[in-house]
Amino acid sequence: MEKRLYIETVGCQMNMLDSELVVATLRKQGYVLTNSPDEADTLLFNTCSVREQAENKTYSHLGVLRDLKKQHPEKIIGVMGCMAQNHQHKIFTRAPYVDLIVGPGQLHQIPSMIDKIAAGEGKQIEVSLGRKDGTRDQITRSHESFDPLRDPEMRPTPFQAYVRIQIGCDKFCTYCIVPSVRGPEQGRSPEDILRESRHLAEHGTVEITLVGQTVNSYKATDSNGKLWRLADLLAELQEIEGLERIKFVTNYPKDMTRELLEAVRDLSKVSPYLHVPLQSGSDEVLKRMKRGYTVADYREMMARIREIVPGYAVSSDFIVGFCGETDEDFQKTVELVEECRFKNSFIFKYSEREGTRGADLFIDDIPHHVKQQRNNDLLAIQNRISLEDNQKLIGDTVQVLVEGPSKTALKSGEGIENSHATQLIGRTHCDRIVVFDGNPRQIGKILPVVVYDCHAHTLFGEVVTQECGPELFALG
Repeated sequence: MEKRLYIETVGCQMNMLDSELVVATLRKQGYVLTNSPDEADTLLFNTCSVREQAENKTYSHLGVLRDLKKQHPEKIIGVMGCMAQNHQHKIFTRAPYVDLIVGPGQLHQIPSMIDKIAAGEGKQIEVSLGRKDGTRDQITRSHESFDPLRDPEMRPTPFQAYVRIQIGCDKFCTYCIVPSVRGPEQGRSPEDILRESRHLAEHGTVEITLVGQTVNSYKATDSNGKLWRLADLLAELQEIEGLERIKFVTNYPKDMTRELLEAVRDLSKVSPYLHVPLQSGSDEVLKRMKRGYTVADYREMMARIREIVPGYAVSSDFIVGFCGETDEDFQKTVELVEECRFKNSFIFKYSEREGTRGADLFIDDIPHHVKQQRNNDLLAIQNRISLEDNQKLIGDTVQVLVEGPSKTALKSGEGIENSHATQLIGRTHCDRIVVFDGNPRQIGKILPVVVYDCHAHTLFGEVVTQECGPELFALG
């Protein structure tokens, strides 16, 4: 008998990949996906604990299901991912109609947990060991969750895919819950990564994005005892037929080595787009965050990138209003954003996370209205920089991987099924968004597009129809 699965995902690329793997596993059990909670036999929420807002969103969505569960007690409701690992039994207390709680390291157990619930064995919980609940080896094993199954229906497009090369983190930044919910840092075997990437390419994947908490810190030993770093992995991935683009996120500033940057420069398929969170432009704040680098270290990294990688683009993350951040500290962040001229920045207001060292050590002493103002100010500065730098690309021809109809086209009812001209959206090699008129048959292709206008976060272009040599293509 056909069973229906509803799954909702919040959070990072890791969570998106986890959902893809869970869906692939449950499809083997006879499940099909549905967009309607009312139709679903099993409802899963893949959660994030990095910010309070993400957790509140999950509890809000669970609250909506209270009446549905009352009317249909046979429906199985599950919480998986980082919030499940972080809150564990608290979820049962706050949402007692939840049946299943499973951490990121136990996702492969979901089918058997569902079977136990359906058989009347009651609520089920499977989570990894805490960072102090065993030896490092025991804790590491409890967080392992590498699964070769894939489900392209869970991806934004069938020709783009995430490939996990690393899980966990050992940086222990004081604001961050990830080391607790994802466990110790461990690199995936290079043989497994290459095998999965070849499989994806054979099935039509054009672009892969390597994901890890600090992806450029990757290291793993192969079956012959050879130590691999990210640069070694990129060189092997470059040789896979069918792959056209390789990206990697998220990076740690101290591990942006010359060797890695030279690989980015020399390997044509590797994107010169580098996402490297800075978080603050103040050494005092960075020290309280326990980021492990100084502003001078970050500046040196930026100088290496400028020296080695032509056509590079760097984006960053910032937390405003961290404990003790003064107006002077914030001004230093503003000045560094002006200096580095990031392609874009993701800016977040600090929210205290239970279980982090920051919650134990520091007082969350910055008023909300100050955090909001700093967020708005920094965003306005970044938007101005993004617009100024995008304007420099007007008249250039960029290579665009076409992802699908634009939001405007979808709202107007023009979709992939429409064989006529429609507005399409795609990304350059440097991850800039480009909107242009085209045909749905172009989706999944890499096309030359000449830029004629821009906004801060979007380029507007026109497909080049005449023959153009590769020397005319800018990286974007």
